[in-house]
Amino acid sequence: MGFALGKLGNPPLSKASFSSRPVNLPLKQPAASENTSLCALLELHCPSVLSPFRPVWWLFNGHLQTLYAALGDFSVVDPVAYDRRLLQTKDGGTLGLDFTPPASDRVLPDETPIIVVLHGLSGGSHESYVRAILAPAVMPTHQGGLGYRAVVVNSRGCAGVPLTSPQLYSSCHTDDFRQAVLYISHRYPRAPLLGLGFSLGANVLTRYVAEEGEECRLVSACALACPWNLVTNSAALHGRLLNRNIYAKGMGRNLRRLVSRHVDSIMKFPDSRLAQSLPELFSRKSLTLAQFDNLITVHAGGTSPLFPFKDVHHYYTYAASHQVLGDVRIPFLAINSDDDPMVKHVPMYETDNEWVILVVTRGGGHMGWFGTTGNVTRRWMTQPALEWFRATVEKIDVPRRAVRNIRVVDGWLVESGREHLGCRDNGEGGRIEGRMIQKGMLAGL
Repeated sequence: MGFALGKLGNPPLSKASFSSRPVNLPLKQPAASENTSLCALLELHCPSVLSPFRPVWWLFNGHLQTLYAALGDFSVVDPVAYDRRLLQTKDGGTLGLDFTPPASDRVLPDETPIIVVLHGLSGGSHESYVRAILAPAVMPTHQGGLGYRAVVVNSRGCAGVPLTSPQLYSSCHTDDFRQAVLYISHRYPRAPLLGLGFSLGANVLTRYVAEEGEECRLVSACALACPWNLVTNSAALHGRLLNRNIYAKGMGRNLRRLVSRHVDSIMKFPDSRLAQSLPELFSRKSLTLAQFDNLITVHAGGTSPLFPFKDVHHYYTYAASHQVLGDVRIPFLAINSDDDPMVKHVPMYETDNEWVILVVTRGGGHMGWFGTTGNVTRRWMTQPALEWFRATVEKIDVPRRAVRNIRVVDGWLVESGREHLGCRDNGEGGRIEGRMIQKGMLAGL
């Protein structure tokens, strides 16, 4: 394997890895006869990706960046409103698809590019890190935005989505996202789709893109703060006193509270492993992320045959996304920080895939990246993501893929060869104000 490793800034503050075998992609008009590589595209059209991240002076390490992301008040920052559609899956589950801008606010052409978003561990469309990118992404071009559409895929039970089956979500269950992309692609067949994932959602996005390979319906993807090697990172997260007591227990507490909101629904399935695990879950005074996953996720985090896993180690080993990067076949940008207290392993030198660019910033924490623009504290990650999406959808022609045919069978939207999967529109879920606060939940994780 070969890499072009760039240490950028003076002193060097970021590093990026590119393949030694750059893929050449045709540029759109007026230079349609010319080709470019992803590396050249990044340098020319995504300058902020390769510019150093400079943290605001009072958030000078990863813990401060991460805790500010979790505890700061962002209720009046980057307001985003959504129209919710409830999507039912064949196994009885429900997803909440939040579309922005709402139809009552602005009507967009059907061919408008769509950013399809996967949130973090127990989050949703309300999270400040989601709104930090979507607010300018859907803003009209005459106001300085991209003028795109966006859809946040809220996982089962998250962000006010009802839990209608005894199954939750996990780092490796990609079928829910697959059904959401299928629905969006069917509803807007002329719109290019762009994938955006945060933290756990970045892991799911990476695995989805890799599993789809040449048949991927997305034009490009951006993964932010992906946890990658879940075995290594879980050991670091749970093996250090500060990380275990603040982050691992904080995420475990979030997940237990999420489950507690759906107890009545879960008890409609008394024979399920999820229902049978509730007494032990609520008997514990506190539990870490790994303890929750070992008790709940390994059994209820997805469908058979993958689930159930023997234990949390087998689940983390399978779910790790760094091992599937070689199968990605669309432009794929991943950004991590080198002081993320939850992610200690980033696969910078472990793949030579010409479709993948990995960037590690000096500083930024987990889903933080708070810097200063003028006198305003803003997330640095916003501009790189927006530049990447605009470059990959407006500047180059990503090869058209031979994707699976979509059909309606007995009222279910299905793909050829995947008839065991399927989804259908279950109606409106109302207008969602993105600034809502999930009480009792530690945000930003």
